[in-house]
Amino acid sequence: MNPVPVHVGAKGRVVLPAPIRRALGLEEGVELLARIEGNSVVLEPRSAAIGRLQALVRSSVPTTTLLVDELLAERKAAALRERGA
Repeated sequence: MNPVPVHVGAKGRVVLPAPIRRALGLEEGVELLARIEGNSVVLEPRSAAIGRLQALVRSSVPTTTLLVDELLAERKAAALRERGA
């Protein structure tokens, strides 16, 4: 899709053009998260942000590591320390 000009209106409001909303499946009431990336503003649906963060974690953790097992082991160790103190 080619860039589409939009304008910042009263109180900083920006209207996303219909072709962009349709292309992304954005309906009224969908929550978008805004962040600054360099000199740009990026808007993304919450579900896309969660997916992006999950992919980042997946790429940082070896596939042989189960984070839930590590968390449970840490909790058990903490509970044993509390009982022994």
